[in-house]
Amino acid sequence: MSGAAGSEASPDGPEGREGADTADTMRERAGENRAKLWLLLRANRLVVAGVLTLAVFVAFVAAATVFSPSLAEKVGSSDPIETLFASMITAIVTGATLVVTIGQLVLTQENGPLGDQQERMDDTLAVRDSVSALTGEPAPTDPAAFLDALLAAATGRARALRESVRERADESDADGSDGNESDPDETGVAADIDEFAAGVVGNADAVRGRLDGAEFGSFDVVFAALDFDYGRKLGRIERLADEHGDALTDEERDRLDGLREALSLFGPAREHVKTLYFQWALIDLSRLILYAAVPALVVAGAMVTVVDAGTFSGSTLGVAHVTLAVGGAFAVTLLPFSLFVAYVLRVLTLAKRTLAIGPLVLRDSE
Repeated sequence: MSGAAGSEASPDGPEGREGADTADTMRERAGENRAKLWLLLRANRLVVAGVLTLAVFVAFVAAATVFSPSLAEKVGSSDPIETLFASMITAIVTGATLVVTIGQLVLTQENGPLGDQQERMDDTLAVRDSVSALTGEPAPTDPAAFLDALLAAATGRARALRESVRERADESDADGSDGNESDPDETGVAADIDEFAAGVVGNADAVRGRLDGAEFGSFDVVFAALDFDYGRKLGRIERLADEHGDALTDEERDRLDGLREALSLFGPAREHVKTLYFQWALIDLSRLILYAAVPALVVAGAMVTVVDAGTFSGSTLGVAHVTLAVGGAFAVTLLPFSLFVAYVLRVLTLAKRTLAIGPLVLRDSE
């Protein structure tokens, strides 16, 4: 990716960097602790599913060992294994069928008559033309590079706007040192624009550094894009234009509008990449659940037809072997559900954090 942010030193100082790494990040905006957001979003979904499955196994064995009568005694006097795993077979088959339905719903969005497909293509090319006109070069085809190009455009326009206002403020200060009074409005405009531009540049550079080398299909691209708070920045531009519009020159107003255009294009671009990730993740989820359903059915069927009170005799460290076997088999049969929980937690959390498009803030803000 050309022009990676990490390779260019930012002239904005530590203040801009600090703002980009704290207040602009999704974790700070959401007010959630780091561990919770890591579990919901950043952690590998297969690891989350594996940990959840292990937790079910430990909880099952602990409960069966602690409570009286023990599982081994209950198996000897009745047949809870057959009842449990016969129900699990029904649940696995029903769940796999539901997953196929979810996959069909995802694929339905890709199907349609020729006219609809042509309209989708025209809309896509129109947006790419807008991005090309904004950046002055062909729009990248890689999702990470596409978002990076918009952030680079926003950074360039923010710096140009800040330099223009700074130069005019310096000229005003120079006039004041010659005995003429400097315009306090120009000083206020320069301070507000400088603070805003530093935030845009610092936040964009931090996100561009994480986009550099990120590959679509993993969560890295979407997760990095979440940390660029374009909605608040669009709202700030509207306030700057309302409060200081008369104090800006025509050229500065054009640059402010150009920055607004770059930020407004980043919004739908991020939403498009997020939607593609949703489809990608749901397809992966469907495949993984179908893969896990086969061994789960085999284990459940074996437990129903083969295992009884005498199959696993004895105990280890006070835990009956039949308890360990039933607990392990139960955890395996729950693996498709664990995968479902792990993936849906990420999708729902991501959807909640990006419900609104544009300068709408659906959370507590200062």
